[in-house]
Amino acid sequence: MERVNQTSSVSEFILLGLSSQPEDQKPLFALFFIMYMVTLVGNLLIILAIRSDTQLQTPMYFFLSILFSIDVCYTTTIVPKMLVSFLSEKKSISYAECMTQIYFFLAFANTESYLLAAMAIDRFVSICDPFHYVTIMSHRHCVLLLVFSCSISDLHSLLLVLLINRLTFCDSNVIPHFLCDINPLLKLSCSSTLVDDIVINTEGLITLVTPFMCVIISYFQILIAVLKIPSAAGKHKAFSTCGSHLTVVTLFYGSIIYVYFRPLSSYTIKDRVATVIYKILSSMLNPFIYSLRNKDMKQGVRKLMGRRRSQAAPS
Repeated sequence: MERVNQTSSVSEFILLGLSSQPEDQKPLFALFFIMYMVTLVGNLLIILAIRSDTQLQTPMYFFLSILFSIDVCYTTTIVPKMLVSFLSEKKSISYAECMTQIYFFLAFANTESYLLAAMAIDRFVSICDPFHYVTIMSHRHCVLLLVFSCSISDLHSLLLVLLINRLTFCDSNVIPHFLCDINPLLKLSCSSTLVDDIVINTEGLITLVTPFMCVIISYFQILIAVLKIPSAAGKHKAFSTCGSHLTVVTLFYGSIIYVYFRPLSSYTIKDRVATVIYKILSSMLNPFIYSLRNKDMKQGVRKLMGRRRSQAAPS
């Protein structure tokens, strides 16, 4: 373990990663490289399919294309540095890089949270008030929801980074994680984290719970509306439009709640695994979750691949 002098000015941190065993580094590199490539290809393919198909120019697919774009940025904030660390003897990250990584992954994560809430509202309006859907979920309103999501997330991330920046790290600069995250840094700090804890458990809780409650309320209203549909076929059709979104919401919020809303003293290796799930695995699985059971999405991908083949074919 690398020790540093008693000072508040730490120039770098050491990331222990998922495993400290040398024999695990290359297999982990291969695993996360494959996951990263699948994430990039899968998300970019769906984004191109949505953008190129006129039948997919609806509010739901507008939010999906933004969601997949965020997933690409999200994983790119984390995985490339992980891959370098797997193959490096000194697994260090500079203080500036650490703060930058925290800012961007928090910003992207919170934006995704608010986008999931916006998508739940979209499903609510579509099922519960279909006659006013076009007016309520107009392109202008969708853009305003996106701007609001990004603005709130950026301000939240900036606040947390400024709070972390005021901490003192005077005993050790070793982070038992594969990235710079709030909880490991709070646990590492030798100065008082009272203000940080208060902000995280108030402003941070409100920032996370607000979109989550929007999702809960939207689906509660959807459930009431669907139960009033007389035919079983009608109920199945209504629920089928929500299944993919509910799966992603469960994976995303379940992992976040497990990682960030438990006592700091209980932070263990299990939290690193949970972080992998909501930061990397969910981004890789999202394109498959949304496309496998979605006929319009499948058709859009087929059209895109068909155009690529026709362009590649010799004339």
